[in-house]
Amino acid sequence: MAASIRDVAREAGVSVGTVSNVLNDPARVAPKTLERVTDAIDKLGFVRNDAARQLRAGKSRAVGLIVLDSSNPFFADLAKGAERKATDYGLSVLMANSDENPQRERVLLNLFEEQRVLGVLISPLVVELEPIKKLRDRGTPVVLVDMASRDKSFSSVSVDDVAGGRMVVQHLIDGQAQRIAFVGGPLIRDQVAERLKGASKAAAKAEINLEVIETPSMTVEDGRRIGELLLERDAAARPDGIFAANDLVALGIMQAYIVDGRFSIPNDVAIVGYDDIAYSSTSIVPLSSVRQSPEVIGARAMELLQAEAESEQHAVQQIVIQPELVIRDSSRR
Repeated sequence: MAASIRDVAREAGVSVGTVSNVLNDPARVAPKTLERVTDAIDKLGFVRNDAARQLRAGKSRAVGLIVLDSSNPFFADLAKGAERKATDYGLSVLMANSDENPQRERVLLNLFEEQRVLGVLISPLVVELEPIKKLRDRGTPVVLVDMASRDKSFSSVSVDDVAGGRMVVQHLIDGQAQRIAFVGGPLIRDQVAERLKGASKAAAKAEINLEVIETPSMTVEDGRRIGELLLERDAAARPDGIFAANDLVALGIMQAYIVDGRFSIPNDVAIVGYDDIAYSSTSIVPLSSVRQSPEVIGARAMELLQAEAESEQHAVQQIVIQPELVIRDSSRR
């Protein structure tokens, strides 16, 4: 039978309240008493029933993290940053995948609220999603990750995607690209829309037409399918510069071109992705990409969530991280 807190108190010759102080506020306990209780804990192999403590407190020590696509290395790195920072606060992270499905996102929000999580970090498909606002209004702190709140009502950590999109297209133009395509989607995703906005600004300034090819999601498979369709076009209609809204799409497009074998990257087509995931630099043709620092995004978001959970008088904060264009062989002309 597992040792109880009463067993520890009996072994150490102290009250149950003293053992509780050792577990929850050791600074209040005299050093010799602290050592005696700690020795008793080690001897008996006592493990605190944290679930019961959380039940009494009405909140758990877990944070919910909802991402759009857990198979995307960007979100895996974001979760890593959030988890590392959560450990500093004595918290754990429960990660869930919405799979870019609004209905599934609602279900996950409900589940996390039922579990009385301390707060929720979320990369929503649509930032105005009403359940997110209702969750926060009922007392669960919410921080947006990789997306900013349009009305500034939520704390958030995001990247200046307009700047990122602008620098990609300007780089392609500087490399003499004349027929540039933006590939990604769905366009209702704020991140995709912001990257397209920046790309459109750079193209308009250079008086170059920007073709927009929307995808249902942003996977390698989506990219490969678009690449195969582009290869079926006549030469005059085929883009000589491609801005993929994330690296997975870019890698899929590159796969199609490499398998086809008729074209050279970047001589015939320059390709740039977004996110700078680990696979980007190790692909057959190293991929140029926009670096977002997802671990930093996750860590900073956890800091904001912890601050909101600790105080009802918190100030809403929007942290915007500036992106960096990393140029590699796929677009270096």
